[in-house]
Amino acid sequence: MTGLIAASTSAADKRIAFRAGLTSGKIQRLPGAINPLTAKLIQEIGFEGVYVSGGAYSAGLALPDIGLTTLTEVAAHSKQIARVTDLPTLIDADTGFGEPMSAARTVTVFEDDGIAGLHLEDQINPKRCGHLDGKAIVPTEDMVRRVRAAVSARRDPNFVICARTDAAGIDGIDAAIERAKAYADAGADLIFTEALATEADFEKFRAAVDTPLLANMTEFGKSNLISAKTLEEIGFNAVIYPVTTLRLAMFAIEKGLREIFAEGTQEGLLGEMQQRSRLYEILEYERYNEFDSGIFNFSVEGSRT
Repeated sequence: MTGLIAASTSAADKRIAFRAGLTSGKIQRLPGAINPLTAKLIQEIGFEGVYVSGGAYSAGLALPDIGLTTLTEVAAHSKQIARVTDLPTLIDADTGFGEPMSAARTVTVFEDDGIAGLHLEDQINPKRCGHLDGKAIVPTEDMVRRVRAAVSARRDPNFVICARTDAAGIDGIDAAIERAKAYADAGADLIFTEALATEADFEKFRAAVDTPLLANMTEFGKSNLISAKTLEEIGFNAVIYPVTTLRLAMFAIEKGLREIFAEGTQEGLLGEMQQRSRLYEILEYERYNEFDSGIFNFSVEGSRT
């Protein structure tokens, strides 16, 4: 039964693994999981962690990424994903779903849900995607209170609290560096600076900040797509690919639906589909059958047929 239905690794051990990975010298790669099945595939392929993107989750609800989702919704979605994987799961917690007290509650909820860490950002509410223009950020001291509240609510010292700053695209990299230092002083374990553009930008940030750093390699945004190997050489500790799986899936879904609409059949798409046998392999279907057989394959002495 180990590893069936739910992951065999405890939440505490996942958090220990995440912290260890951030100081290992090996970059931690966290693709976004749009559902639990995707998380199982991320683990099977060999990545170091799983990421849950607020933007991808909002899009899945047919909503823009402007802070419309609630803590309850995001927590329920994230818990389902974290439950099925032995990998640590990092969650996009937007601005903490409210004031500093709300950020504190957010930490306790995600801890209880088996999450390994979260990131909070310094945008104002309502927030918007970090790679869009027109963002606005709160004063540094307001974000410091947000971070301190989150840190004070943490019960497991290995739960990772990451602070994201959107200052680079608004006030420049130097301002983002100053904010990163203030957030680290407030207790943030990991710094996520949004919308850096070039390798030189990432190098400048790394040289100026001692805290572990996370890079965002999202497509079609302001950042050049830099390889994990290069980011590791620069000295970054983690990288997320937040919306990649959603974009891949939606491109394929739209293409397929248009062909069915035009042709009246999916026959020409079969070569582009995951086959039933592969789906069952990821789901470990045979192990469920073995479990059922082991539980029900018995007889009671003296029973009548």
